[in-house]
Amino acid sequence: MAIKNTRLEKAFQNTIDRRSFIGHALSFAVGSALFPLAACSSDASDPWRYAADLRQRIKPPEFPDRDFPVGDFGAVGDGETDCTDSLNEAIRACSEAGGGRVVVPEGVYRTGPIHLLSNVNFHVSDGATLSFYTDPARYLPVVFTRFEGTELMNFSPLVYAYEQENIAVTGGGTLDGNASYDNWWIWKKNRGGEKVPNPSKDRLTALGDAGVPPARRLFGAEGQLRPSFLQPYRCKNVLIEGIKVRRAPFWQVHPVLCTNVTVRGIDVQSPGPNNDGCNPECCRSVLIEDCRFDTGDDCIAIKSGRNADGRRVGVPSEDIIVRNCEMKAGHGGVVIGSEMSGGARNVFVEDCRMSSPDLWYMLRIKTNSLRGGFVENVHVRNVKIGTVGKAAIRVNFYYSDGDVGDHVPTVSNISVRDVTGQEVRQVLALQGYERSPVRDVQITDCRFEGVQKADLVEHVENLVLENVYTDFEG
Repeated sequence: MAIKNTRLEKAFQNTIDRRSFIGHALSFAVGSALFPLAACSSDASDPWRYAADLRQRIKPPEFPDRDFPVGDFGAVGDGETDCTDSLNEAIRACSEAGGGRVVVPEGVYRTGPIHLLSNVNFHVSDGATLSFYTDPARYLPVVFTRFEGTELMNFSPLVYAYEQENIAVTGGGTLDGNASYDNWWIWKKNRGGEKVPNPSKDRLTALGDAGVPPARRLFGAEGQLRPSFLQPYRCKNVLIEGIKVRRAPFWQVHPVLCTNVTVRGIDVQSPGPNNDGCNPECCRSVLIEDCRFDTGDDCIAIKSGRNADGRRVGVPSEDIIVRNCEMKAGHGGVVIGSEMSGGARNVFVEDCRMSSPDLWYMLRIKTNSLRGGFVENVHVRNVKIGTVGKAAIRVNFYYSDGDVGDHVPTVSNISVRDVTGQEVRQVLALQGYERSPVRDVQITDCRFEGVQKADLVEHVENLVLENVYTDFEG
């Protein structure tokens, strides 16, 4: 039988007393009315009504009913022929004809960068594999892109679109980046897991902080900043559906400054460093559903730019739905940050399954006072956790650089309900700042078992617990 709050409240109280959190404004308003939602729904008591309306507004693009088989343009699926030019020629022909479907049939197609154009559905059929070259020189000349939240001129993503409309990558086939510690990943870590220093990252951050225009932030061959796998940039009406993504150089599905994005039914498996599964950045109206993630970093990470460059662009990620997804290995199931300087709001997560000893958190928000930014209106319901290695819910204002900047982040309006966990090492690990507490968090109708560690609550205001059970005995 569920125990209403008592053990969880005791764990919190023990943590507070033991750490002497004098002056922290921590409240337990069990059964009381929750905070009002900020501009999320006409009915503030039910954010899920807003989510239902949002889901109806996000619609995948439609395409003319005509096919452009890539074999007609010289592509050969023999695993040896370089098909880069043939694939891109088929895309150009399709777009110039007013759109349709570029069809990649069964076979293995060796290729370099693929650049999508408006009104093209790039369809990778069941049994087809796009096998990407790993020679960085093939991804030159540089294009306008992002690396870890900062705009620059860098290697082309493996699949890229810039300022296009009505685009798709679909089908049951495989996109294989062939990344390994013999090529792309070695720019981050060696096989032993030791980090490889890369001064280009610091140089890029410095250029962003100094306000150097992105067109003059030239990297590429000598910079060794890895490209994203699939990146639509400043695009409208995007569909990514059904494909399998394997062995990515860096972030895997990474829409930037896009609107009306559907990511559906994809299978993402890549264990490399920074191999985040799906990272919508500065995007609006995004639906991620029926997907499977098994990654070397966060499964889904919602982002909005890094530090000064993120504030310069100043576009939040907002109106994002994650539903019916499966998360295996990864640093977090659904994550916001750490590149969140433009802010994030109206994030809805429901009906997901998360389990792996190598999955750290169910919900994770990470930031610091160099990033700044805001997170508001994050709602989670009906999530089943098997095993998470660290905590169910983590909010961390001290991520990476800690509290060394002048841009104070804010996090508010988080609700979690109907979540169960079988092996959850810790339930809550919430750390705000004294000058900027985490505000308005409600946990309702949840059950967590296998809990080994007391909850950590630092600088939190209005923490509401209702019908929450944990078996922690400490």
